[in-house]
Amino acid sequence: MTSASTGTSTAEKSAQPVVSLAHARKSFGDVEVLHDISLSVVPGEVVAIIGPSGGGKSTLLRCLTLLERLDGGDLSYEDVTVARGGTYGDKSVLAAARDRFGLVFQNYNLFPHFSVLRNVMDAPVCVQGRPRAEAEAEARALLAKMGLAGSEDKVPCQLSGGQQQRASIARALALHPDIVYFDEPTSALDPELTAEVLRVIKELAAENMTLVIVTHEMGFAREVADRVVFMDGGVIVEEGPAEQVIDHPREERTRAFLAQRER
Repeated sequence: MTSASTGTSTAEKSAQPVVSLAHARKSFGDVEVLHDISLSVVPGEVVAIIGPSGGGKSTLLRCLTLLERLDGGDLSYEDVTVARGGTYGDKSVLAAARDRFGLVFQNYNLFPHFSVLRNVMDAPVCVQGRPRAEAEAEARALLAKMGLAGSEDKVPCQLSGGQQQRASIARALALHPDIVYFDEPTSALDPELTAEVLRVIKELAAENMTLVIVTHEMGFAREVADRVVFMDGGVIVEEGPAEQVIDHPREERTRAFLAQRER
């Protein structure tokens, strides 16, 4: 598949991508919201996707995570070919692909009547079939890493928004994903809670995890991302190293968007 150009080194570019998307198209009714999108992410890379509302960012993430189906194009997770020419594999293929990624939603999507601990360990036990004791031990360790030790028996409504988002990150990590997607993870949070969540994501990036983050936090994207992808009108307008795209954009549409963000 065709890989998008990146700001990574030649050695990194030669690594097999964790995920590859080629010539992707997606429409809702008569409106095509993704136009010939090609994107790949290599192991250890942090990619930030920025752009105006309605530009196709979240739809792209939903297609990558199989919440929406492409109308055309190819999608693969390493050796798992999910879709070819918009035709998808069978249930076993989709299950194998889902095992490769974790997803953190902007509105947490925790099960409201489950404890925080059960929210984190439920999928490893019920979906992946891992031993309960093993899953529980790892869930407790992940919650401690997220600064949530002591909150295991609470239900989500007893946590702040930032704590709920950190619990949802722990839930994603519990699946041992090759790549974690974040769909505007701080959009529902106030500035103080936003800082909590961004700190956790920075720590994951420092651990060389493969991350794709749809975000409106330009400073965060500049600091954390290896590559920034600017989307508008359902196309990738510009991509490259974070400092180049954010500080010295080549395209007028990128410059206009960033100027508006600074007002």
